[in-house]
Amino acid sequence: MWIWALFAGLTAVAVLFVLAPLARGGADASEDGDLGVYRDQLAEVDRDREAGLMADDEAEAARAEISRRLLRAARRAETAAAAPRRRSRLVAAAAVVLVPLASIGGYLAIGRPDLPDLPLTERLAAKSGDQSIETLVARVEAHLAAKPDDARGWEVIAPVYVRLGRFQDAARAWRTAIRLDGSNERRQIGLGETLVAANDGAIGADAQAAFRDALKVAPQSVLPRMYLAAALGQEDKKAEAVDAWKAIVASGTEADPWMGVAREELAKAEAIAAGKPVVPLAEPDAAKAEPGPTAAEMEAARSMSADDRSKMVAEMVNRLDERLKAGGGTIQEWERLIRAYRVMGRTAEADAAIGRARTALAGDAAALARIDALAAEK
Repeated sequence: MWIWALFAGLTAVAVLFVLAPLARGGADASEDGDLGVYRDQLAEVDRDREAGLMADDEAEAARAEISRRLLRAARRAETAAAAPRRRSRLVAAAAVVLVPLASIGGYLAIGRPDLPDLPLTERLAAKSGDQSIETLVARVEAHLAAKPDDARGWEVIAPVYVRLGRFQDAARAWRTAIRLDGSNERRQIGLGETLVAANDGAIGADAQAAFRDALKVAPQSVLPRMYLAAALGQEDKKAEAVDAWKAIVASGTEADPWMGVAREELAKAEAIAAGKPVVPLAEPDAAKAEPGPTAAEMEAARSMSADDRSKMVAEMVNRLDERLKAGGGTIQEWERLIRAYRVMGRTAEADAAIGRARTALAGDAAALARIDALAAEK
């Protein structure tokens, strides 16, 4: 309880500082008015007497009369000041006692002193499932503030910043991870995609530099090459864009998940270069667009337990996710991944996949419209 006594003492000291001028007001008033005039008259009589302007008996008579007036004025001033001084002291004493009591009493009546402290560090240490994404981001930011050299931490928070639309923070996080732990394919692609998203889909010079750096560490990576080919089209370098898309298509096979997108982009580039209208390619049939488990896998699944089947489905979904991360994919594959995550109850992964799909399909307005429609199905 000593803390309450400390608070009361501090309050009393503050009140005393405020009320001190009030307590001094009455004493100061006695020095004003008639008293000052009479003192000046006495001094003037003494000066006249010393200068020989006034006889001694006249000077004594004048001093006596002025002194009587001075005493009467002093008594009147003292009587008039006594009551205000008493009132001031009573007010000060009441304030010193009552203000702390009223403050403490009011807090005890309407406050909650029984609640324990909940510092920020404890809130950030709470279970992740009970926290908003902003709180989780705050946890990582607090960790990075304490350990700014944690490259993995910067790499983890960068995609989350993108999801929150904090593109400047995301770019800074990717660059910090690269500076601390070196360049790799994932970091450079992440930086490039962040810069594209921040620029409303335009693939500017900084983003192109990031994708070229990704190719320096992973020359066969398809996604950076696709972004650079799309950049040529945005810059109206029609012939160079056609050549870039042809090289991408020639480097893969029909089994590659990104081949459909590459062929469609090549067709668009060729049509634009020839001055012809862009005609979307026919979508592949359902069997090719949405491949499922093989007959052998289906037969094996019938003999599995529920847990084993769940594990098998999770492994298939994870493989699809990794493939899309590595080389992009068609709109049908992104839709299948998002729906699978939702069916499995993994909503956070589904939301993250939506964000990645928007970035990967940034140059395809029709595909983005389908992703937006799927995101609205929540």
